[in-house]
Formats: sequence, structure tokens, C-alpha cells
Amino acid sequence: MSSLNKSSYFQVFFSYFPTILLFFSIFNEFDFNFLENEYFSFNFVHILIFYWTVKNPNYLGYIPIFLAGIINDVVIGIPMGISSFCYLLICSVTAYIRYITLSPNFINDWFSFLLTILLINSIQVIILDLIFFLSVDYMSYLINTGFTFLFYPLFFSIFKYLDKKIIIQQND
Repeated sequence: MSSLNKSSYFQVFFSYFPTILLFFSIFNEFDFNFLENEYFSFNFVHILIFYWTVKNPNYLGYIPIFLAGIINDVVIGIPMGISSFCYLLICSVTAYIRYITLSPNFINDWFSFLLTILLINSIQVIILDLIFFLSVDYMSYLINTGFTFLFYPLFFSIFKYLDKKIIIQQND
């Protein structure tokens, strides 16, 4: 079993795991935004991008995030570039958070995440409603923001565990 853990395939897989998970969630609509249940939706991609760009930006680059945004626009049918812009805006906010944070902790990250998704969803609503004149359901964006904020601690702990696994795999 020890030789299996030292395999370069596992090291490569673990080092690209956040990127693989990002594209998997984009292609499969894993964010639960478009289910028939109108009172439950959250955006897994926002959580994924926020966590990995705050905690360890080396595993999730800007080019894959941009391409995932373009693919997301095609999959959900909104004008091209809006998701990419929002995802890269998340990256900008997280870079600023990394720069100003002296002692990172979970509570600061969680409330920074709330402010970030409020900013992102507000910009996306403004772009879709005022520029492209698409009908936007404001309540669904509010519900999405709330559930995304509430699910962040769960995915934070899962991603923290995975981050430790990636570091262990690379140090073997």
C-alpha cells in the first residue's frame, strides 16, 4: 500500500483535484441552482473557488477558472463572459483578503465569503437585469446566497481535509 501512495498518478490527481472538481461541477450543474425545488439552491462553484483561492491558490489557476466560467455560461444559457467575470472577481477579492489577513481564521473567512457572494450576486443581477434586460428572480438569488453562505462551513471542512491530503501526497 505504501508504494501505491507514492505513485506519481495519485500525486498528479491530488494536485489537480480542485481543478477537476471545478470542471466536474460546471459540467454536471452540481450547484443545485436549477432543480425543480425553488426554495433550495446553493452555488458550489463559488464555495470551491473562494476556498481554494484563499487557502491555496496554487491548485486552482486563473485560466481554468476563466474557462469554467465560459463553459458555465454556455451550460446555463446566460450571455458569454458573465460567469467568468464573476469568478475572476471572486479571485480578486480573495487575493485582497490573502494580502490583508494577518492571522487567518474560519470566522473571518466565512464573513468575507458572505460579503464576496453578496457582491458577486449583486453584480450578476445588475448585469443581467439592467444591461441585458433578462428577467431575474431576485428571491432565487437571495435564497441562493443564503444557502451558499450556510453550506460554506461544511465544504470548508471537507476542502481542508482534502488540502491536508494533497500536502501529504506531495511530501511523500
